Amino acid sequence: MIRKAKQSDCLDLAALSLQVWLNTYATEGLRLKVSHYALSTFTESHFNDLLEKPQCEIYVYIINEHLVGYIELDLEATYKVKEYGYEVATLYVSSHFHGKGIGRALLEEVKIKHGLSMWLSTWVENYPAIKFYNKLGFEIIGSLNFDLEGELYENHVLAFGQ
Repeated sequence: MIRKAKQSDCLDLAALSLQVWLNTYATEGLRLKVSHYALSTFTESHFNDLLEKPQCEIYVYIINEHLVGYIELDLEATYKVKEYGYEVATLYVSSHFHGKGIGRALLEEVKIKHGLSMWLSTWVENYPAIKFYNKLGFEIIGSLNFDLEGELYENHVLAFGQ
């Protein structure tokens, strides 16, 4: 089942985000900058704050009363000067549920609600995500950097519906 996130989901959103982010990006283990970013960003209050922002929407995927994935949108974010639609700020699915159509279903849900034109960014070394997005018709249109406390990591920017 997919539904809009509620305040009561915020702790689960934080925990799932920690699980997915660390599994994806802490591939060489943990160190201070990685741990600091993860533990200071993915908090219950962070998600409460996001739900208060009118330009932000979060949809959750629930199986048997368990949150297993979510998609976060920023309806006002732009990439460079061309209009690519809204931003998919985050699409996280627990690794235990990869390959079950959850990410695709979340993307389809937001297409119905907000239209086809969307963009997102993902780390250039996140090969499973890049393959997933390419399979769904996203195309690389540029790049941007993720700043982890002064360390820059290149991300592909991908767009759909252009």
